[in-house]
Amino acid sequence: MNVSDPRLSCAITFDFDAMSVWIGSMRSNNPSMISRGEFGAVATPRILEMLRRRRMRASWCVPGHTALAYPDLVRRIRDEGHELVHHGWVHENPASFDEAGERRVLDRGLEALDRTAGVRPRGYRSPAWDLSPRSVDLLLEYGFEYDSSCMGSDFFPYYLRSGDRWSLDEPYVFGETRPLVELPVTWGLDDFPPFEFILGSNTGLSAPSAVEETWKGDFDYAHASCAGGLFTLTLHPQVIGRGHRMLLLERLIDHFASREGVVFETLGDYARRWRERNPVESWKQANPSFAGPR
Repeated sequence: MNVSDPRLSCAITFDFDAMSVWIGSMRSNNPSMISRGEFGAVATPRILEMLRRRRMRASWCVPGHTALAYPDLVRRIRDEGHELVHHGWVHENPASFDEAGERRVLDRGLEALDRTAGVRPRGYRSPAWDLSPRSVDLLLEYGFEYDSSCMGSDFFPYYLRSGDRWSLDEPYVFGETRPLVELPVTWGLDDFPPFEFILGSNTGLSAPSAVEETWKGDFDYAHASCAGGLFTLTLHPQVIGRGHRMLLLERLIDHFASREGVVFETLGDYARRWRERNPVESWKQANPSFAGPR
């Protein structure tokens, strides 16, 4: 199958959060909880070996904190041909900061990936998929070509807007379409909610068979109904890397690969090809629901 014209592209993406998710998002001072992230460094080599056997390239979203904690692993991810994606500094919410603070987080993540791997990412995925009203404009200013944090579609990319306004009392106001490609995500195709147990907030620990049914169902729908689209799985080494879940992932990949016209590629490769085929102005005219009424 020619990658320039696949029936469906499949992006297997990994958020290598390591300890940062427990320190940044969960605000934990519990050494036991934080040690969960250390397992991500145990699982990453087994995931890389699985990808190597299958000759698959993936997108790895790496916080700067993780890059500095595990520089050798991040260099190995790079050396084995995978894409590195900006994923914040210590898995913090961009909306928690003022503009200067959000810039500082972007800078620290970029500096860490440059220092450890000599890479300046073209893509961005926000920690926990949180953005501020400034984020789109800042990402463009910093030279990012795509984002993978929003949920306005399922299997088709779109261009993001900036300047949207909303309130409890007034109609929604659409902002301006901006040249930042969005590769949409969903919590329904993320391993953290069904699998990761957090006392008092997330039961996790789902049976792989239940998750497999859901993920296969979404993939089968996309393959049948969304020609040229992108199916994205969001996985975390510290979650998917457990033995029974690794077996789940291999079964899923076998299922995806068995379907006609499926290719596995990075987020960046797909975004570049989609942008070339969908110039902003012509896309706006063809997709008024995303561009907003004028």
